[in-house]
Amino acid sequence: MKKKTNSGLKIISHNRKASFNYFFKDLIEAGIVLKGSEIKSVRQGKVNIAESYAVEKKGEIFLVNSHIPQYKEASYSNHNPYSERKLLFTKKEINKLIGQVNEDGFALVPTKMYFKKGKAKIEIAVAKGKKLHDKRQTKK
Repeated sequence: MKKKTNSGLKIISHNRKASFNYFFKDLIEAGIVLKGSEIKSVRQGKVNIAESYAVEKKGEIFLVNSHIPQYKEASYSNHNPYSERKLLFTKKEINKLIGQVNEDGFALVPTKMYFKKGKAKIEIAVAKGKKLHDKRQTKK
């Protein structure tokens, strides 16, 4: 009997800039709330998370500045490509993330977006910015 080599992950978008600009402390998987036309566009693989980040608003975490282009066939019920999208965390995870961001000066940066068992997921890194000399070291 053959073993499955595919773990059920299909990577949609990868943020290569993040590893160059930030030191990662933790990587956390989160669900993402998408509309119908957004998920259709994501399934086509047209997502850009290079300049995006996550912020806390009213006790919830939102993904800001991610670009999901409009779906051609959606007609009048299309979405805004740069709208804020809610990330699905437990209350305990949200409190932990908010504490790290407020106290230690960390940022929440998305590293990749993928499908896991048919559900759209996003990997968020708790990250601290690199200085210029750290970036030079990374290039070496």
